[in-house]
Amino acid sequence: MSEARPWDAPYAARVSTPAPLEGPDHRPGNPPPLTVAASLTAVQGGLLVLLALLEIAHLSSQRMSMGVTTSVFFGVYGVAMVGCALALTRRQGWARGPVLLTQLIQLGLAWNLREFWPVAIVMAATALVVIAGMVHPATTDVLADDPTGERGATEE
Repeated sequence: MSEARPWDAPYAARVSTPAPLEGPDHRPGNPPPLTVAASLTAVQGGLLVLLALLEIAHLSSQRMSMGVTTSVFFGVYGVAMVGCALALTRRQGWARGPVLLTQLIQLGLAWNLREFWPVAIVMAATALVVIAGMVHPATTDVLADDPTGERGATEE
């Protein structure tokens, strides 16, 4: 009799399916509303950093102090928003407040810029999408504080 060799078996029989990752460090992916909100927040933060760099590039001696302080503000705020977006993707609930506050401010800015309606519409739409993503039940569930660690635990 011939001996069975592994390479003679069908491909499906030779390939094993890895077991799903379980435990406190391996959670299922973030809900889509949270992912969209975090992504748009990161884009907003990146645009603020870009505005800071553009402001630095156009500094003039007549308005040096205003240009520097504006650049520093936009840069720090942009980096903070990117940090909040990263924290949201890691399900850290503390980032929800700064993101929501930023979106409310952005809605006010969109209203003030209503004379430039294309810009105002983009700003308002982006803010509304982020707010909707942040208050979505799936997002609030994964960002909810649970000091007992029992959220999501099944009863046996």
